[in-house]
Amino acid sequence: MKPSSIITLLTDFGLSDPYVAMMKGVILSINAGARTVDITHDISPGAIYRAATVIRETYRFFPAGTIHVGVVDPGVGSDRRMIALEANGHVFVGPDNGLFWLILQEATDARVVQLTEKRFFLSSVSSTFHGRDVFAPVAAHLSLGMAMENAGVLITDPTPLLFPIPRLERNALVGQITHVDHFGNLISNVGAETLHRFLGPSRPLIQVGTLTIRRLDRIYSDVEEGMPLAFLNSSDLLEVAVNLGRASEVVGVEKEDLIGTEIRISRVS
Repeated sequence: MKPSSIITLLTDFGLSDPYVAMMKGVILSINAGARTVDITHDISPGAIYRAATVIRETYRFFPAGTIHVGVVDPGVGSDRRMIALEANGHVFVGPDNGLFWLILQEATDARVVQLTEKRFFLSSVSSTFHGRDVFAPVAAHLSLGMAMENAGVLITDPTPLLFPIPRLERNALVGQITHVDHFGNLISNVGAETLHRFLGPSRPLIQVGTLTIRRLDRIYSDVEEGMPLAFLNSSDLLEVAVNLGRASEVVGVEKEDLIGTEIRISRVS
């Protein structure tokens, strides 16, 4: 695979501290021609499942050969492995904690390497900042054309992601709210295929918190301003929103309890 000078960054670091800038400085010190792109640094601390869904949704819109660095790493400094992998024409670098599991599940030609070659790390490696001291320099070396296998040893047992799966319960499909976006929309773990397979020709009755929605819409303006709606979003996930409003504020669930709130879909003839 032809290497790319594009390196994306996804972390839970936020932007009020210098951590992201440190990673970029390391990358540019090794490859001054690298182009870094921020996917997001606003992942909730330690939210591996959310990070995994974001990187899966985002990477495919970058050119083939792009290197994606993910650092949502609550186990940093433990015996968890550090990996690089090639899948679907892209390269991913980060902790082996399930962060790239969704990508691996979709890939037919993936190769995974445990990062063991310390000559490609910074000379001094902190036990709490592998993003700066390991993942950033390895990504920079890869962007210069280094073969991924030079960074370590091939492995066949990457750590799977533990994540909530919609379940059937008393003739209903029950999922969870897994993310609340900037607009207050409630994004669930119920995918389009799962939803359509469950509903068949029936109409949905969708319940989340105190909201009840009796149909699937396509766009926000399908309902009147201030009214709730449910639709399949651009990532093919069931989403609950309010047209020109914030579903997170009208669902009857405290903000800190929204993640993990059940969304229940029943069939109506």
